[in-house]
Amino acid sequence: MEEKTGSSEVEIVEKDEAKKQSKDPEFISCMMQPATAESDPQYIGIRRILLHRKAESGVISRRYDWRCNGKGYVAYRNFISKPRKWENLRTPSLLSSPGNSGRWLPSPSPLSHQFEAESFTSSRDLRSVNQVSSHRASFSSSLSDGDNSYRRGGVEHAYSFVGMHCIFDQCKSSVTVLKFGHMSSDLLAYGASDGSLTVCSLLEEPSVLKQLTGHSKDVTDFDFSSNNQYIASSSLDKTIRVWELSRGVCIRVIYGISPQFCIRFHPVNNNFLSAGNANKELTVFNFSTGRIIKKLLFEDEVTSMDHDHTGQIIFCGDGQGTVYSVSMDSHTGSLSRSHRHRTNHKSPVTTVKYRSFSLLASGPVLLTCTQDGNLCFFSVALQIKGYLTLRCSLKLAPRIHRIQASFCPLLSLEKGEYIVAGSEDSNVYFYDLTKPKHTCVNKLQGHRFPVMCVAWNHGENLLASSDFYGVVIVWKRAKTSS
Repeated sequence: MEEKTGSSEVEIVEKDEAKKQSKDPEFISCMMQPATAESDPQYIGIRRILLHRKAESGVISRRYDWRCNGKGYVAYRNFISKPRKWENLRTPSLLSSPGNSGRWLPSPSPLSHQFEAESFTSSRDLRSVNQVSSHRASFSSSLSDGDNSYRRGGVEHAYSFVGMHCIFDQCKSSVTVLKFGHMSSDLLAYGASDGSLTVCSLLEEPSVLKQLTGHSKDVTDFDFSSNNQYIASSSLDKTIRVWELSRGVCIRVIYGISPQFCIRFHPVNNNFLSAGNANKELTVFNFSTGRIIKKLLFEDEVTSMDHDHTGQIIFCGDGQGTVYSVSMDSHTGSLSRSHRHRTNHKSPVTTVKYRSFSLLASGPVLLTCTQDGNLCFFSVALQIKGYLTLRCSLKLAPRIHRIQASFCPLLSLEKGEYIVAGSEDSNVYFYDLTKPKHTCVNKLQGHRFPVMCVAWNHGENLLASSDFYGVVIVWKRAKTSS
């Protein structure tokens, strides 16, 4: 038998060499094809040769894949349907425990990897996505945030996770806000109710870089400057503080007469700081001097805000659920209120997030979340000074805490509109606003207490979440081909 197989292999090699030596009729026809008067004959010949070689290489690769997978159609089909480097995707990242903040821990056995992947993520097949029509739609979930609408067994390619990247638990109070640095995938900061700000690095070995202390009460919001050299923070202690990250010191304190709820650097002119407070004011400060440039008065306390990408419009939410569009001059810092969108629910707006493009709205969009659990998705008309049109809404379970929500990354194979938010039941939920019946598409389990805030990094491969008892978990998203 061995001699026969050896002889057959020799025959195959001889046939291949004979094919190489023989004249290829397609190759000759490509070279002999006449060219038109307008075209370049050299270009036509080279192009046809490349196309022929591409088709031939595809046949060879398919034969190789078939030969490596049992020479069966089912085995070959299963092989080509798997993503590239699927062996690496099956192995989740190493964990760090609450007792070892930011340090890597080896997994005790291969079974622990399998248990980790199953216990911290559940997925759903989203291959059939129905686009929502342009008219207003309203979805509701009355039982709970999850409502058991996600199902196991499928693979949600866009937002499946392979486990935890790391855990930070040195904070002993509620983490109220966390953000990644601008255009940064490994710089993370979070503020807590004890007045502290913590800056972390998520490189190969996650660690705490700086511990910024100075606020005497809860840190309500903070923002990175465009170059990530400074952080501006607001607090219930009625102050705004500016921090220099390289030295880890506070370089300026701006005192107010009421609690400060939200703060943003101007995206184009970082010399402007905008802050909303409990005195129903939106105030623009000069970053260099700390002086007030302009104030604008509202009907209720300004609880959350965000800029558009041009810096010409500020979107604000107040304590009664109203969302405002405010025009801002990027040179002088002057403000003028443009539009107002009222809602039936009178609950503080905890989240205002702007995104420059959405497949669902075919343009810029705005996400708002209120404390009573209402998620609203608006399309934004920048040419009409930020006029808002409600596209759809989602009713979640009411919140006791000021829980925030966020857009999901655009790098998805699906055409839905995905939102991620924390919940009182200690889970992180993913919602698709294009699905009125089964809105929840994924759930991350790992926290033990209410999840307060979520944030994506610039690379969109890490998701950070924080809970009421100071634990920050960084989740690692599965690699996709998108």
